[in-house]
Amino acid sequence: MSDFSLDPRLERDGLLVSNLGLCQLRVMNDRRWPWLVLIPQRDGISEIFDLTPLDQTMLTFETNMVAAALKKTTGATKINVGALGNIVRQLHVHVIARSEGDANWPGPVWGFGTAEPWSDEERKAFAARLLENL
Repeated sequence: MSDFSLDPRLERDGLLVSNLGLCQLRVMNDRRWPWLVLIPQRDGISEIFDLTPLDQTMLTFETNMVAAALKKTTGATKINVGALGNIVRQLHVHVIARSEGDANWPGPVWGFGTAEPWSDEERKAFAARLLENL
């Protein structure tokens, strides 16, 4: 995994929470939504089917594990999971907690309003609660 390099946009927009077995787990720097991103630590991968079968299995496992922990941490109405990659081609999976009445419920989070960055204390507290539930 030493050849892994993170797309600069993913690095800029997200804050590291932890390294899992396959993926780097980051929280988007927008506290309006508890919004996590899983990035498989493999270079040159843009699609899930580009991963080896074992890595595909690990990605599914880690995505489900993180989604369940996020639901438990936030009590969200719905957990949204998606891998789009139209702008940032490096494979990454969004895991977003949505609740009725949040900033753009039930509309999409992408492109809505202005991001509200986490304070260092808020982010660390959120990450600690999330990691306890993993």
